[in-house]
Amino acid sequence: MEFFRNLPATLNAETLQRRLNVPALPAHSDAIDTLILDDGPDAGVVYCLWGEFRVHREVINGGVRLSLPDCPNGLAWTLTTGHPPDPQAVVLHLTINRQEHDPDFIESLEAFADSWDLSTV
Repeated sequence: MEFFRNLPATLNAETLQRRLNVPALPAHSDAIDTLILDDGPDAGVVYCLWGEFRVHREVINGGVRLSLPDCPNGLAWTLTTGHPPDPQAVVLHLTINRQEHDPDFIESLEAFADSWDLSTV
């Protein structure tokens, strides 16, 4: 399954890559409560709406990819900018490795996607 959001932000890819790291995640998503372990900009452990998870970050073309490698649903999301059709937008693309899921979990994924605020990046 996949979910998309266009986020209000005026960021270029380099700024997004420099400032959106694992320790900064709780400041940009209400669904990520706490940074439990800071292993630098690209790894750590967070407490989020589904519990405690290890999180990884990769710098990619136009932004960053974040993933929860131990998540049973293979949750991953990207935040990118500079691409058509709207190169000024920051696009959140959230995926899980299932084609269907129960409605409560889908609702939590929607809430996670809606929780992102990049106005302070």
